[in-house]
Amino acid sequence: ETNLSSQDVTCMVLGGHGDTMVPISRLASVGGVPLTALLDEEKINEIEERTRFGGGEIVKLLGKGSAFYAPAQSSVEMIESFIRDKKRVIPCASLCEGEFGIDGYFIGVPTVIGCDGVEKILTFDLNDEEKNALNNTLTEVKKTVQETGL
Repeated sequence: ETNLSSQDVTCMVLGGHGDTMVPISRLASVGGVPLTALLDEEKINEIEERTRFGGGEIVKLLGKGSAFYAPAQSSVEMIESFIRDKKRVIPCASLCEGEFGIDGYFIGVPTVIGCDGVEKILTFDLNDEEKNALNNTLTEVKKTVQETGL
């Protein structure tokens, strides 16, 4: 959408995977330039929707039951950060113990991964819309836990 390299795009995504994920677009940037300086709100909202539902598009293109490239790449990044003690900040499902108001559930949050595994969860203030979206994700996680009997 910006005609710039996707390698230079950064955006933290919290929560679950799929339609309950919470892209924090107000913190998104391209090469350090805020996304809001490059795109209007309508275009950013369109990108958020595509992010949430993009997995379905990938599955359709692959013609298989699951998208596996992104999870595999994420796993490699986590393993490399662990083995080399890189202390990378990676959005991944981590056990929250009060972070973002969540306690006792695994959910996607910015996680520092080093030689000790999950070393820290980074937190920041969420606006009301982001809090509501993350609470919706937590509701879905709780439902899944209840359905599976874990």
